[in-house]
Amino acid sequence: MTTGPIAFTLNGTPRRLPPDTSPSMTLLDWLRGPAALVGTKEGCAEGDCGACTVVLEEADGARVPVNSCLALLGQVHGRCIRTVEGLRGPDGGAHPVQRALAEADATQCGFCTPGIVMTGWAHAREGGDVHDALAGNLCRCTGYRPIVEAFGALQDDGAASPAPPSAPATRLEAPGQVFHRPASLDELLTLRAAHPSAWLLSGGTDLGLRVSERREVPAEVICLSDVPELNCLEATGDGIRLGAAASYRRLLAACEADTGFAPLAALLRRLGSRQIRGMGTVGGNLGTASPIGDALPPLVALGASLRVEGLVGLREMAVEDFLTGYRINALRPGEVIRDLFIPRPPAGSLFAAEKLSKRPDQDITTVGISAVVRFDGTRVVGARIALGGTGPRVERCAPAEAALVGQPWTRETVEIAAAALEAAITPLSDWRGSAEYRRIAAGNLLRRLWHRHPEAA
Repeated sequence: MTTGPIAFTLNGTPRRLPPDTSPSMTLLDWLRGPAALVGTKEGCAEGDCGACTVVLEEADGARVPVNSCLALLGQVHGRCIRTVEGLRGPDGGAHPVQRALAEADATQCGFCTPGIVMTGWAHAREGGDVHDALAGNLCRCTGYRPIVEAFGALQDDGAASPAPPSAPATRLEAPGQVFHRPASLDELLTLRAAHPSAWLLSGGTDLGLRVSERREVPAEVICLSDVPELNCLEATGDGIRLGAAASYRRLLAACEADTGFAPLAALLRRLGSRQIRGMGTVGGNLGTASPIGDALPPLVALGASLRVEGLVGLREMAVEDFLTGYRINALRPGEVIRDLFIPRPPAGSLFAAEKLSKRPDQDITTVGISAVVRFDGTRVVGARIALGGTGPRVERCAPAEAALVGQPWTRETVEIAAAALEAAITPLSDWRGSAEYRRIAAGNLLRRLWHRHPEAA
């Protein structure tokens, strides 16, 4: 294992940080502190407002916006980062993205503008829906009309990605801290067995909050981003195999390319923002085992499975069996999540993935329901209904499934199943919704499934 300084390319220039630099410091704190690059702002320290947006420049030319308030310095080791200070026009003055926003009167107090500029610079390369691009950037005073209009006119500047630095270090150290970056699965498993209390860091969109908000300083971190086996993504006719450290951004692209996964793609587009999807991973969502994790109900409904591995060997299990309680999973000491397999919905089946939340984007599930219903003619011959936000873990609702199977796909049948669902769940009340609201909403989501798809698939 090679020990060395944190190194990355910043605004086209290779940087090697002093050897005592904390690898668990957030990128935002470093930018605004030692780097004295204060264009990047801190608004919420949660990855919600986008004021801290910077862009990762990938070797394939992709530009991935990320929240620097959640990214740790150890995570960006070996990467290429662009901040608002690194944008210039051909004449050395303002970049065309900056000019477009200024000329459209799309900035007012200016606090959010640097993050919006970086989002716009990435959007000009990546394309897609303007509103989706802006979902992770909060502007409190300008209003979004001129920003949307400015984004609609943006064009890619064609700039090539800079070369990443030579950064062979797999062990980054600072006083009282060690940040491991294993480069192989064997190295990861050995580290995990030797350091069972270390943080396992995948995307960091959940775990990173312990640093950005609570100001925790972990003594040891094992970062998963360099392990090839955990970064795989293979789409076949049977489904998608996804490494535990592969980003939601990559999964969304695979789902958008396969019409069978269209409902999952629609749900993933509401999972956080482009900044969050560029960092967050399904493996991290599974590891936290939250009952309101957006991606977990569709995984359970589709019958997804995962593989976990330790020095003692490899185990495979269904996702529904892996989730054992409130933020509790079936990992044994020394094990890590290696990958998961998401099967394609059976031909002729109905697949739906829905969630209710306080706002359409950038919000955690209040109630979620995903379902796969199989038919023989107009009769239901199989049903998997998974719920999120209605109990201590994401799980299937057997009474509702039993009420559907063997019956015709009619409004009356679904009404009986919805009543069975409402009677079976025991949700809690919190600030997102009362227990009674969640109970009624869950039943209504099942009813809405029939109203949207009254004909058997």
